[in-house]
Amino acid sequence: MGNTHLNLMVIDVGNTNTVLGVFQDTRLLAQWRLTTNRAQTADEYGILIRNLFAHGGIQAESISAIMIASVVPPLNMLLEEMAQKYFHIQAIFLGPGVRTGMAIHYDNPQDVGADRIANGVAAFEKYGGPCVIVDFGTAITFDAISERGEYLGGVIAPGIGIASEALFQRAARLPRVEIREPQRVIGTNTVTSMQSGLFYGAVGLVDGILDRLCQELGKNTKVIATGGQASLVAAASKYKPPVDSSLTLDGLRIIYERNVDERSQKLGAKTRN
Repeated sequence: MGNTHLNLMVIDVGNTNTVLGVFQDTRLLAQWRLTTNRAQTADEYGILIRNLFAHGGIQAESISAIMIASVVPPLNMLLEEMAQKYFHIQAIFLGPGVRTGMAIHYDNPQDVGADRIANGVAAFEKYGGPCVIVDFGTAITFDAISERGEYLGGVIAPGIGIASEALFQRAARLPRVEIREPQRVIGTNTVTSMQSGLFYGAVGLVDGILDRLCQELGKNTKVIATGGQASLVAAASKYKPPVDSSLTLDGLRIIYERNVDERSQKLGAKTRN
């Protein structure tokens, strides 16, 4: 990798998984999905990330910037320390003061998860509006973006993992099951019955909410799916949304570029003055 390129590391910290990616300019060179571990130290994160880089043939010294979206506040200080200690970079966190280029029509804009804003920015940039992003994470979230690229709001529903865990915890005779698409809807034992309920329950939830969202936004609304279980459920949805596994990472890259451009313009204006 030459020094003429911007090598940007982006990190999307979710409640269950953390997705890590490296861009060279606009090209995603590598992407990894890790378990979010609140007990890990800054050193453990630093060593883990550097090992992933070594395995992917990426030099840690080539990273010129780090952009992070986190919905797990206790990890923010650790990641900030990791970025400084192992990459000698001041990480930028997507939050107040960071320019997104997207108007947020939420009662309190700071209540919107950073990952949802990144998803909205990337979806509008890549697919246009109006659009709905369905993100299959710990929760299943739906984010509505207007034709003009405004964040209108959305829907938050329990994720499949949460539903499965609730059944196991609250019903004494129900086991933990693998979440997968069953061969038929009618289960003939406890495990297949639960798998059918979890899978088709999620599909029904997604399609039902999308029906109503698309009715509000208009018939030309595009639907995009992302998140860990997107490929499992999206294929069974009647909307057949494309699965964009790098959507959040793309959003972080776009937002980073918008902030760098703005800073460059401000510096240019100061120099001219």
